[in-house]
Amino acid sequence: MVRNLKDYLIITFKGIAMGAADVVPGVSGGTIAFVAGIYEELIDTISKINFGALKVLKEEGFVQAWKHINGNFLLALGSGILISILSLAKLIKYLIENEAVLVWSFFFGLVLASVIYIGKQIHRWNLGLILCLIGGAISAFYITKIPPQQTEITNLFIFFSGALAICAMILPGISGSFILLLLGAYKPVLDAIHDKKYSLLFFLILGAVVGLLSFSKLLKWLFDHYERLTLAVLTGFIIGSLNKIWPWKRVLDYKMIDGKMKVLREESVSPFAFEGDNRLFFAICLFLLGIGTILLLEQLAKKKKE
Repeated sequence: MVRNLKDYLIITFKGIAMGAADVVPGVSGGTIAFVAGIYEELIDTISKINFGALKVLKEEGFVQAWKHINGNFLLALGSGILISILSLAKLIKYLIENEAVLVWSFFFGLVLASVIYIGKQIHRWNLGLILCLIGGAISAFYITKIPPQQTEITNLFIFFSGALAICAMILPGISGSFILLLLGAYKPVLDAIHDKKYSLLFFLILGAVVGLLSFSKLLKWLFDHYERLTLAVLTGFIIGSLNKIWPWKRVLDYKMIDGKMKVLREESVSPFAFEGDNRLFFAICLFLLGIGTILLLEQLAKKKKE
């Protein structure tokens, strides 16, 4: 595929959108990649980073190896993700702590519209696919109900957390940052980014690279051999994950850590049963904005195909 500078800038902006989604616990960058029309290319590209690429590097040189792994695409997308994570981590943390209802309302609309978009990619449904969708939804819903863990933060723990989180990050519907939250690694990672603790970030990135290279091959194989089944399961994942990002929650259990309340368990409630200002009008506006964002991405993806 021949691309110009404008194409790569668009890919970078898609990376920025993916990075912004990945910072939020409960929203998957994989969902953004899918709706933006780059998901399968991303999986295919990552799966090419293997010993075969090293062989091309040795026999044909750097330029051919770079083309083999679709390096320009990876560089543009990765730059966008990195820019977004480094620049938005502090802002997202502030918004979640101070305007949680509005943040979740926007992402709830975005993810809900993504369900419809991804589900439409399956043109012929049958009983087996419906059961796969239900299974995926139940699995993701169960994951959202697991209380966060309290674990000693070591380099080895951060390595495995990075490996698990990156696997979730490239799955539509399963958020990598939410997996970090469940493992008890989300706050230490945000603090490490903010405080520039590079040793901790090194082990996180190392784990992410190992997990990404391993899991992408499995995903590519599933798309090559069982595309409709894989899409059905992924659609189910997204449906099940909606519980996590429902804007109005009731806290069931919490713990005070460093003077701040750490929520351990919560449940979704009606906006009218919410304890506090439900911000309903602004929440609905941001919900519709989230849906509109997906519709816009869908139209852009259609124009690109045409």
